[in-house]
This record gives sequence, structure tokens and C-alpha cells, in this order.
Amino acid sequence: MRIGIDVGGTNTDAVIMDGRTVISSIKTPTTANVSDGIVKALKYLVAESGVNVGDLDAVMIGTTHFTNAVVERRRLQTTACIRLALPATVCLPPMVDWPDELREVVGGHYYLAHGGHEFDGRDISAFDADEIRGIAEQIAAKGIKAIAISSVFSPVNADFEQKAAEIVAQVIPDASITLSSTIGRIGLLERENAAIMNACLRELAIKTVGGFKQALAELNITAPFFISQNDGTLMNADFATEHPVLTFASGPTNSMRGAAFLSGLKDAIVIDVGGTTTDVGVLQHGFPRVAALAVSIGGVRTNFRMPDTLSIGLGGGSLVVTDPLKVGPQSVGYEITTKALVFGGDTLTTTDVIVAAGQAEVGDASRVAHIDQATITAVEDRIEEMVNIAVDRMKTSAAAVPVIIVGGGSILIQRPIAGASEIVKPQHFAVANAIGAAIAQIGGETDRIFSLADMTREQALAAAKKEASDRAIAAGADANSIEIVEVEEVPLAYLPGNATRIMVKAVGDLAGS
Repeated sequence: MRIGIDVGGTNTDAVIMDGRTVISSIKTPTTANVSDGIVKALKYLVAESGVNVGDLDAVMIGTTHFTNAVVERRRLQTTACIRLALPATVCLPPMVDWPDELREVVGGHYYLAHGGHEFDGRDISAFDADEIRGIAEQIAAKGIKAIAISSVFSPVNADFEQKAAEIVAQVIPDASITLSSTIGRIGLLERENAAIMNACLRELAIKTVGGFKQALAELNITAPFFISQNDGTLMNADFATEHPVLTFASGPTNSMRGAAFLSGLKDAIVIDVGGTTTDVGVLQHGFPRVAALAVSIGGVRTNFRMPDTLSIGLGGGSLVVTDPLKVGPQSVGYEITTKALVFGGDTLTTTDVIVAAGQAEVGDASRVAHIDQATITAVEDRIEEMVNIAVDRMKTSAAAVPVIIVGGGSILIQRPIAGASEIVKPQHFAVANAIGAAIAQIGGETDRIFSLADMTREQALAAAKKEASDRAIAAGADANSIEIVEVEEVPLAYLPGNATRIMVKAVGDLAGS
């Protein structure tokens, strides 16, 4: 038995599942103090279902906390970056491509040192322990505790990053250190950006995960709890405090995994309509399609695994302006239950228009009886246009594909969708994101360059698969259930030594479940 919780910007959704069966579900407005909303949802679930909390095997939570912190430039810790690369990379220092205001929030402190590797593991320059010790003392003098360490081609050889971390930990015993090789992929700047971002979120992660633990303790729930990652898998809570950046975009991912589970479809387009935004993504083999390019978060390019999703400003709380006609992107968000017309408020939202059209029963329909048919038709036309354009942008061919619609705001989609072979709105569609969290598996990933001059292709593949599997097990997966779900090989003709880049993703069931 599992509890799945998804904390969105508008609503907190929660479900209790017994195996593949949904026993109870709730959708409640997200509170300013997120833990309060989680406690409220949990209390309802336990009371309504009559489940003994001692029978729960696990609790899974998906959160937008850390993405919002970066986007809003709030609650970020001052961070120093140490890059091992001299004499290379001087022309592009750390945080060179960051927005000015975000760089100022995290301090913009960086240090270049000798080290780094070529793609095949050879040293760029020798590692200098005294140089690192001197840098660590400068960082300590500034009182900085969050440190990101990056090195050229560290996913190929992480030795120098690990040595640097040991020296920094000796000089600053209470430092929280992030190694870029544990988070990002091959490209230096994007991987380094992800490491710095992770480092500046560590303090917030400890507080947030602590708040989640406290919420569970209030209800005497002792089952292990996990945080959703952005690739549709889970990590245990302690792993999440060290890698908060891996939760980015976990909300849309949970919805897509939940949509696949509820509909039984493995390959489809998923439209998740929330209170503020609509996220459109693509399912491949039951998992979200991964973005092929670097993903920008809060204006910063990063290259760790992220789902390929498109967000548009259309949701159940989107503001409607009639003259000239405008739908979204502003939204009343979690205040919809007090501000929308159908709930006695004074703000015209998309939900009000759909209720006035007789397409949904929400709130008091008599409060929107005055909305004229021309306005209703115009808003429905605009919603149809926005959805059709978003779906078309996510498709990779002209062929018609199944479309799954989930999310509490999905009452907005009442018309056919261009390019859809069928439209599926499964049972429990409103809480698909919480179901996606509850059914998730544990995952691990590797992205490395191998020289096939030194080994066979089979040996390189075996090494990559073992590394991905080991990472999944470290994150809490049962070693006996590990399955390789994705292998990508890219021969690198421009590098010597018959080089090839191999990316592998492994997933497994929760250990002990």
C-alpha cells in the first residue's frame, strides 16, 4: 500500500493505492506553508479510507519547491564553484551564461584550478592538492558553506573532483559539496550549471524534506518516503536532500506516468491541464520522452535528464479578458475557490466560461448565467487553438496519435483535438499526477564516452549498464528487479581512438516492496 502526493502551484493532490487499485483520493488547494497542505491531504486520506497507517509500505511526494525557488530567485544559498581545468576553459568562466540577478543571488564566487581530463581519461594538467587547499581556505574565509566542484570530462573520470572534495571537506568540515559528475552529462558548462544550482538548493532541500518528514510523523506514518525525480522515477528522501536539482519538472513527469498507468497506453501524447498551466508531453514505452537539448531553468542552461514538455499559460484558473479577447497566462492559481465567479468571486476565469457553456458542473452556475454566447464561443475557440498548436508542436510526424487528457483543469478541453487518433480521459484523471508518484520506480542513469580502441563495444555497453544499475540501487532500487529501459549510442567521429558516447537508463522496483 502506497500514498502518492503531488504538490503543485495550485493544488496538492494525494491518493492511497493498494497495488494497482486507487482506494481514496483528494485534491486540496496548496497552502503557503506546503507541509500544512500535505498534512491536511494525508489526514483526509487516512480518515476516508480507514487504512491503518502501519500497513503503508511507502509514501511518494512530488514537489515544485526547488524549481520555484530558482525561478523566483528566493531561498537560494550563497555558493562557490571550483572548476578543475587550467590552463583550459579560462575564456568561459563558471556562471558566464547566467542571468545577472540570479548570479548575484548566489554570490557569483568561482575559482579556477589545475586538473581536468581529456575525453579518453588523460590528464589536461596535474592535480595540485595545495592549490585546492588554498582555494578552500579562501572560501572558508568568506563563510561560504555550499560548494560545487566541476572538472572537464568528469563523467569519464571523476577522480580529480573526488580528491578536491576530500580536501575541501578537511578545510571546511560542515561544507555541503556537490560534484558535477553525479548530476550532469558530458558538456562542461551545462553540467557545471546544474551542480551550482544543486549546491545553492541544498539548505532549502534539508528544510523541505525535514518538513515532509515532520508532516508524516504528525500522523505516525513510519513508512519510508521517496521524492519524485524528473525522469518518472523515485529517489529516497536522504538522496533527495543531496540532489534537489533532480526534482525539477517532476510534476509533469508524474502526470505522464500516471496517464500511462490509468489509460494502459505506452505511446501517446499527454495533456495535463492544471490550475495555472497546461503541460504537453510525449510518452515513449510508458516513460516521458527525454529532452534532447540542454534545458533552460530560470534562464540557466543545464544538461541533466529532463522530460521534453511544453508548458502553455492555460489552466482552470486562467484569467479571461473579453475586450480584446485574452485567455491566460495569468491565473488566480490556488485562490480559484474564492476569486472565480462560480465560487462567489469577482474574477472571470476559464472555469466560469466552461460552466456557463453547460460543459461542467462546478460551483454555482447561476453566477455565470449572464455570460453571453458570443463570449463563450470565442473563449472555447481560443482554448481549442492553444491546445491544437501545443499538440502539433510536440508531435514528430503528421500521423494521428492517441491523446490522454488528465489534470483537474481538463474540463476546459471539450472539443476534438487536431491530429488525435483517439482522446482518452481515464478514471481518476484529476489526480493522475499523485498516481504517477505512487506507482513510480527507482531509476539510475549514466552518460559516458568510451574509447573502443581500449575495449570492445560489448565491454563498453556492459560497463555503462552496470554503472546505471549501481546508481539505481544506490537510490533505493531492489537489485533483483533492475531493468535497462533505455540505451543510446552516439559514435563520435571527430574524436580519436574510435570514441563512442553511451547513455543508459536503468529502473527497478522499490527495495523491500
